[in-house]
Amino acid sequence: MTIITSSKRCLWATSSLLEENYHDHEWGVPVHDDRLLFELLSLEGAQAGLSWSTILKKRAAYQVEFDHFEANIIVNYDAHKMNQLLSNPDLVRNPLKLKSVVTNARAFLEIQKSFGGFDHYLWQFVGGDPVQNSWKNHADIPTFTDLSKLMSKDLKARGFKFVGPIICYAYMQAIGMINDHTVDCFRYEQLKKTVSFKINPLN
Repeated sequence: MTIITSSKRCLWATSSLLEENYHDHEWGVPVHDDRLLFELLSLEGAQAGLSWSTILKKRAAYQVEFDHFEANIIVNYDAHKMNQLLSNPDLVRNPLKLKSVVTNARAFLEIQKSFGGFDHYLWQFVGGDPVQNSWKNHADIPTFTDLSKLMSKDLKARGFKFVGPIICYAYMQAIGMINDHTVDCFRYEQLKKTVSFKINPLN
């Protein structure tokens, strides 16, 4: 028997093949790899005030220039390296955003030491299991929630920059902590079946 799968996607992912590919294979998939978690947090910070498609186009350059987001390397960036980043047209040349990656790398490493992994720290916000929403329309999806405000507040208290409630919500969507594919999207049901690991919620 042939199973026909709908190819309908979330509204935001219909403008380019790059967005389609990201949507179909990455967005909303639970991430538990610390390096990738740090990469995506850094990219979400770079997006602030810009479109996600702009960041996707620059993603490969970010991966190379930021040593594939190995935090233990990034924390040692000196003034020469920062000037190199600022002069690279393939990056978003906002000095505050670029410096925040270094600042966040330090905070990231501290969390790894304290919690045994950035992954373990983050997923405590949802008790280890993805939040399954059921939005019918893209316009109904919020830009932030009480949960993203809680995450933002905690990250800021730990020294992170560019982690406001809106950025945090987009991040939670991206790393699969929240399934915000609309119900008519073919990825919704696929990811609805995804489970993570149960841990105690962060208070």
